[in-house]
Amino acid sequence: MLTHGMPVTRAYVIHPEVKADAERREPQAALAEAVSLAAALPGLEITGSEVIRLARIHPGRLFGEGKIAELKERFTAAEVELVLVDGHVGPVQQRNLEKAWGVKLLDRTGLILEIFADRARTREGVLQVDMAALSYQRTRLVRSWTHLERQRGGVGLRGGPGETQQESDRRAIDDHLLRLRRQLDKVGQTRALHRAARAKVPYPVVALVGYTNAGKSTLFNRLTGAAVLAKDMLFATLDPTMRRVVLPAGDEVILSDTVGFISDLPTELVAAFRATLEEVLDADLIVHVRDISHPQTAQQAHDVATILTELGVPEDAPRIEVWNKIDLLAADAQAAHLTLAQRSDGVVAASALTGQGMDALVAAIADRLREPRTEVVLQIGFDQGRRRAWLFDQGVVTSEAEDEGGYHLTVNWTPRQAARYAAL
Repeated sequence: MLTHGMPVTRAYVIHPEVKADAERREPQAALAEAVSLAAALPGLEITGSEVIRLARIHPGRLFGEGKIAELKERFTAAEVELVLVDGHVGPVQQRNLEKAWGVKLLDRTGLILEIFADRARTREGVLQVDMAALSYQRTRLVRSWTHLERQRGGVGLRGGPGETQQESDRRAIDDHLLRLRRQLDKVGQTRALHRAARAKVPYPVVALVGYTNAGKSTLFNRLTGAAVLAKDMLFATLDPTMRRVVLPAGDEVILSDTVGFISDLPTELVAAFRATLEEVLDADLIVHVRDISHPQTAQQAHDVATILTELGVPEDAPRIEVWNKIDLLAADAQAAHLTLAQRSDGVVAASALTGQGMDALVAAIADRLREPRTEVVLQIGFDQGRRRAWLFDQGVVTSEAEDEGGYHLTVNWTPRQAARYAAL
């Protein structure tokens, strides 16, 4: 079967709920997220999904013999080719389950890596995904169903029996990782140069962060008029996009759209994407976009806060919380959230889709970025017309006088404007 020329793989999604796991998520919500993750990968047809409750994890095969046999019948009947397990599956478990069911299997980390590989657009994004995928493959050394192999040739692993083959594979992966790290270091140096260039024109940086599919890209498009990919799809954005935005009072800011966060983000990806998320570390203001209509919105907000802490973002860093998708709430819930947001400091209820609350959000951003101003008197020679024009263009001149030595301007400006003036 083909869709738009692409072969379709029939997939089945499983969320194992282990009773002994004290930190387990609400199973149906976790399964729904896993299905959305799978739907974000092109070429998959989801034939079914279910929560499987387990008293304990079976070391060699994850599930008990009876459950494995029952699932095999279901997969055979539905002609399933790929099973997606929303959780960690060890290398031995993966191999045993693939053999028992006669299918390919991806765990949560493998699936997220596939999506990241499919979405990465910039050179840095591609390199980071490749590094994360190789780090992941190194832990298992079994051939996975992967876009990385089909699209870019992978790392050429044959995967064979015996210790010698595993040692050979590990050496091949380590060599490849070393090459990728060197390439990534060069890309990182380029990014550092770009950051240094931006610092010379020191507009404040406003970084949009949030759980995947919270509506960041739609909000980015609304605020900037840019045509960034904005779909109801998990991980629609994987590379930071930056645009200059002029606020109503004339202040200029750089708005940065970032990759969506997700619970249980693979550790390989947190490390690999640290450079992509450096924009957040450099930001003067973090705008946390929440899908307030999502049943797990509080848990998602907690996951975002945890990842920001892991990235090294200080807890006291300036932040605004946007309760996005307010338009999807029922009328009474919408009214309650609007009232609560108005009473809460640093919270704006909005809809990036309809434009509701955008004026309040822009005003909140401007207010948070408003810097202390100081009044100074500048003496400018008649031959320094460019400096004088710049000051008037910035709207900081409160009075002007002149004598035979030149202009005497009284200006009321921010430290950032003073720095830009000094750099002229």
